[in-house]
Amino acid sequence: METTREFLTRLGVEVSQTGHRRWPDRVKARIVAETLAPGATVNDVARKYELRPNHLSAWRRMAKDGDLVLPAPEAEAEFAPLVVFDVETPPPTEAAEPVTSEIEIMVDAVAVRLDGATPADRIAEIVHALGGGA
Repeated sequence: METTREFLTRLGVEVSQTGHRRWPDRVKARIVAETLAPGATVNDVARKYELRPNHLSAWRRMAKDGDLVLPAPEAEAEFAPLVVFDVETPPPTEAAEPVTSEIEIMVDAVAVRLDGATPADRIAEIVHALGGGA
């Protein structure tokens, strides 16, 4: 039977002789993605990888803040339709304040907020990384 050390090493985790572990971002992302599966809990996934649940929750926060890019889900995911409103804006005047816009991409519990000036190809890359690409 495979030991925990062998299991983690096979995933790409560096395990020192003292038991200290170094988790690559791709492994963290894969583990966080497991917590987003229907019926999964942070405690169950943490137990599987012998992690503290609060450690895994910190990784989930990293993903939510856009600091950790999750892999595309293996199963097909449901997404809300994208609705774009064509709002006519009046011509700018000298006293007008600059208009700022924001784009928000949400997949399950992960929200990514981008500046409205983000190029379409970058938005597409992020959507694909979140599993929205075909």
